Amino acid sequence: MAQSFIPGPDNTRALRGAFGRFATGVTVVTAAAERGPIGITANSFTSVSLDPPLLLWCPAKVSRRHDAFVSAERFALHVMGTGQDQITWAFANTAEAFEHCDWERSEHGVPLISGCPARFECTIRDRIDAGDHTVIIGHVTRVATEDGPVARVFLGGDYGQFDPG
Repeated sequence: MAQSFIPGPDNTRALRGAFGRFATGVTVVTAAAERGPIGITANSFTSVSLDPPLLLWCPAKVSRRHDAFVSAERFALHVMGTGQDQITWAFANTAEAFEHCDWERSEHGVPLISGCPARFECTIRDRIDAGDHTVIIGHVTRVATEDGPVARVFLGGDYGQFDPG
């Protein structure tokens, strides 16, 4: 049976559940901050443009990491694979979870996680206030891909994977 509602403060859980019916990828975004390298797990990512190459992601304003990411000039967005759940869970809990992964700094000091299906190094082009999140639009300056790892999928509050075979 279909359900319909008008989103409001009394039904944010239902709205979240409706949003959760759309499968997304799982990413870890990293940046260099005053306190050192930081990361955060995010599923609010999408490509925006091929020419120029742009993507966006949206950190929540209630996150203790929000201001550090919004003030950064550069970041890297890592599409995470099925074998990297420990990394994504670690960065969901703390910004300093780098002991859970192989990583190195880019020439700009941005932490780059190894072994991801795709990684996008970006400079921030725009920061847009959007309710309880900030939309960060990044200009992609470098891309790295790896054959083999299958990208992790998030749907209905749980991890899964898509097998195109």
